[in-house]
Amino acid sequence: MRRERDLYRKLLELGGNNEIEPFLEEALALIVDIAGARRGYLEIRDDGADAEGTPFWMARGCTEEDVAGVRAAISRGVIAQAIASGQTIVTSSALNDPRFRDRGSVRANRIEAVLCAPIGADPPLGVLYLQDRVQPGPFRDEDRAHVELLARHVATLADRLLLRRRTAESANPTLPLRKKLRADGIRGRSPALARLFQQLVLVAPLEVSVLLTGPTGSGKTAVARVLHDNSPRAGKPFVEINCGALPEALIESELFGAMPGAHSTASRRVPGKVEAAEGGTLFLDEVAELSLTAQAALLQLLQSKEYFPLGGSKAVTADVRIVAATNADLRGAVAKKAFREDLFYRLQVLPVRVPSLAERREDVPELAAHFCEQAVRSYNLPRLELSVGALRAVENAEWPGNIRELAHAVEAAVIRAAADGVLRVEQRHFFPEPEPARGDAGERGDAAERGDWLTGQPTLQAATRAFQARFVRRVLDEGGWNVSEAAARLDIARSHVYNLIRGLGLERPKGV
Repeated sequence: MRRERDLYRKLLELGGNNEIEPFLEEALALIVDIAGARRGYLEIRDDGADAEGTPFWMARGCTEEDVAGVRAAISRGVIAQAIASGQTIVTSSALNDPRFRDRGSVRANRIEAVLCAPIGADPPLGVLYLQDRVQPGPFRDEDRAHVELLARHVATLADRLLLRRRTAESANPTLPLRKKLRADGIRGRSPALARLFQQLVLVAPLEVSVLLTGPTGSGKTAVARVLHDNSPRAGKPFVEINCGALPEALIESELFGAMPGAHSTASRRVPGKVEAAEGGTLFLDEVAELSLTAQAALLQLLQSKEYFPLGGSKAVTADVRIVAATNADLRGAVAKKAFREDLFYRLQVLPVRVPSLAERREDVPELAAHFCEQAVRSYNLPRLELSVGALRAVENAEWPGNIRELAHAVEAAVIRAAADGVLRVEQRHFFPEPEPARGDAGERGDAAERGDWLTGQPTLQAATRAFQARFVRRVLDEGGWNVSEAAARLDIARSHVYNLIRGLGLERPKGV
């Protein structure tokens, strides 16, 4: 009775899983333990996901060779019969069983005791395969009964998790594209990010120059790395240079290198970034900041695959792919003769626009949680999580500096929360507002404009939140806190008004 009770308790615990992989791992571990098997293999097919079905499988007590053998024999032998018949197959020795002894996989692996049960019925959702017992002898009737019971529960729970997974995938348009693209460094699931991934899937494999455009802090460097990691040059160097961070006198030397005596600091031959990126990708950030002289040299590199080191008279051949990025209006710069028109068209063979954070607001909570984990690891802090209120406030705040500004804000909030000795990062850690001696939320907004206690300086974020709080409160007060009327006046959805109320900490006056 105690054994049966423990079994049902563990089945209930299995039902608490929300993801298919950990569920299958725990389910197989439980079945192997209950049946006293040495080896176990469990496979589930999600036939509702696509035409072929996506297999999820787990193995226990098996080497890689064992797993390969079992998976290769899915369509034949013991497993095939269990799936075809929908019945549990039990044999004390597959090697001596006339049903299976002539199978190549059985003879090759000298398989003895086997218990193989289908998972689900008509047709089975998957299969559970157990081989060899810890104690000598065949699997018992009791083992068979427990395995069949577990297989029925696994079928029900797995079906629920697979449905949940399909629903989540349909709500995440980036998932199909992530299967084609290595882009683990880019977080999010918004339609704007999916459109960016569509462009990257097309552009990454091609040996053409790419111009990345988009606002400051939107993640153009991360996108450039994705282009490199998904190109034929992935195993070669990825070299980055910020064209706006170097004095004009040094940019050509930094890019193309310099011969001895070419300038006052070149006492020996200095290799450039183009040489360092040989065979790989050269990423030119803030390319609009290049001088006209450097632009001419870059144009020659793009046209002829050759360049001249500073002070050199012999051309050097280069095998690099150029990815450039800018937040400037290059067409406007061309019109003003500040940027070469021929270079502009050479760079933007396939332009890719990186969306601002405002265009992918759905990604803010995931990004904030990621930056929180990063900050905790970087500073070796105790585990911290973002509270629901903090996430709501962050999602509804304005981030004109895009992902870079959000990352810095999360880092500062984590430091404040750690200093308070709390377990959660709250809204007040993101937007600290000195409490006035008396007054209402409007006065608190004025106090917020006076500054951030960590820096001692006024911040745009604090001022923006203070303005939002005053403006939204005024509209709500004038409309008697009728949210539908406020939404119409603010020209936003009702749900956004509710989010602003919660995110800004606005409270409805008593009696209204």
